[in-house]
Amino acid sequence: FGSSGASPPPPFCPPSHTVPRDSDTSPGNMDIDLLNPDAKEERSKHKLKRMIQSPNSFFMDVKCPGCLQITTVYSHAQTVVLCGNCNQMLCQPTGGKARLTEGCSFRRKVE
Repeated sequence: FGSSGASPPPPFCPPSHTVPRDSDTSPGNMDIDLLNPDAKEERSKHKLKRMIQSPNSFFMDVKCPGCLQITTVYSHAQTVVLCGNCNQMLCQPTGGKARLTEGCSFRRKVE
């Protein structure tokens, strides 16, 4: 620059270690299908990270093994649930989902 006779700096050159663009790295080819996710992977994701957010909890009908009465129980119940007829324990709380008593059968309630 100036009149000192020094040559101007060389133009900027991109680094020589750039990744070549081939068919494997193009945006059209992905390893996973984002529009049709695997159901098993979706279930294992956090409830807010799923493609369609959905809760992990549900209501269920639990059948008492003693008197065969059906009681509606929340899947993540935080208290002990007793049968209305025979006062038998149907489920006990854990840190997350409630644990059903041995012999109890259940079915998930549909909306």
